[in-house]
Amino acid sequence: MQIHVVKQGETLQGIANTYNVTAARLEESNQIPNADRLVPGQTIVIPIWGSYHWIQPGESLYQLSRRYEIPVEELQRINQISSPEQLQVGFRVYIPQKQRPERDVSAYLEPRPTGNQEPAIINSVGENLTFITLFSYQINADGTLRPMNDQPSINAAYQNRVVPLMVLTNIPPEGGFSTELITTILNDPALQDRLLDESLAIMREKGYLGLDFDIEYVGAANREKYNELLRKASARLKAEGFLLSSALAPKTSVTQTGVLYEGHDYQAHGEIVDFTFIMTYEWGWSGGPPMAVSPLNQVRRVMEFAVSQIPTSKLMMGIPLYGYDWTLPYVQGGAFARAISPQQAILLADQYGVEIQYDETAQSPHFNYTDEQGREHEVWFEDARSIQAKFDLVKELGIRGFFYWVLRFEFPQNWLLVQDNFVVRKRV
Repeated sequence: MQIHVVKQGETLQGIANTYNVTAARLEESNQIPNADRLVPGQTIVIPIWGSYHWIQPGESLYQLSRRYEIPVEELQRINQISSPEQLQVGFRVYIPQKQRPERDVSAYLEPRPTGNQEPAIINSVGENLTFITLFSYQINADGTLRPMNDQPSINAAYQNRVVPLMVLTNIPPEGGFSTELITTILNDPALQDRLLDESLAIMREKGYLGLDFDIEYVGAANREKYNELLRKASARLKAEGFLLSSALAPKTSVTQTGVLYEGHDYQAHGEIVDFTFIMTYEWGWSGGPPMAVSPLNQVRRVMEFAVSQIPTSKLMMGIPLYGYDWTLPYVQGGAFARAISPQQAILLADQYGVEIQYDETAQSPHFNYTDEQGREHEVWFEDARSIQAKFDLVKELGIRGFFYWVLRFEFPQNWLLVQDNFVVRKRV
């Protein structure tokens, strides 16, 4: 497929004519929310098998052959070019689709108490998923788990040949990841046994096929104790044929300081678990200053460190399905930014008549607008360009795959690009 960036004055019909597709097909495949009034800087994924290249001044078919790694003869044959030395500027050359590599794809989903919407969400994207991680069973101080209405989601996962993973978190009833809570568990073998006993009982009863430890803010003092808990979990899970995974904070060095980072031992997790979820997002977060949520330059730093510590066959890179709308000026400790989907971001840009900008370093779209109360806003989100840049990094590093935080945010273009870039492995 091909990514088109809307220019000032362009219409959907005009873009459709350029690529020899119908406007209706573009609107439907992208689920374009503003088809009658496109925003400059907005991306549209062209749903063709392959892409087009328009000859620029000085370009030759040989240069295109090198750039796209396709033999000159093949380009000539496909495009019925009899005289390649006489190509005219503006001539449209069709570039065929390359073979797609296989990858694992996962996504986190938070089931609601009613459990009514989750099956529809899973059904809508299930063909693009290997795993689904249901967030979360929260650990109590006595080693028991607070229940979750997850059976409808598990049933929907199986219907779509998606592996359901049970998620454990150290989140107390008052909310937020708790160092104190996980310290209590890690210092008492009896509590750990109770935790694993209850986890395995739930997995057997409900049909889970793996267990994901999303234990955050572990702290340096608990680092080796957490490794030992994972070793204990690994032995018990493997005895019953279950998978074990862990979610890891985005580190760039072994010596990185901070309670979020110090308790996560990349090398040990790489030895113990079947695969890891590297949380490469939230540089821009709701309580912080405006910036890209998942800037590619920062993601690259984390993943290049990760591949030095963990086998590539065990690495899953995180991708956000959301952005944030900050009200300016940013004040530390002030109002939190509003989480929005890429679809909502486009509608905001349309509503306030602003052009979408693109940060080439962060590989992320953004824009500013002024609301009806005269308040300035800054928005950072994901679009087809930023997702493609992340997919290119996944392929470059040769890692196991990638995952999303979190389903419920609408982003149709993402799923188009998943299908264009990868063959999604199915493991059930």
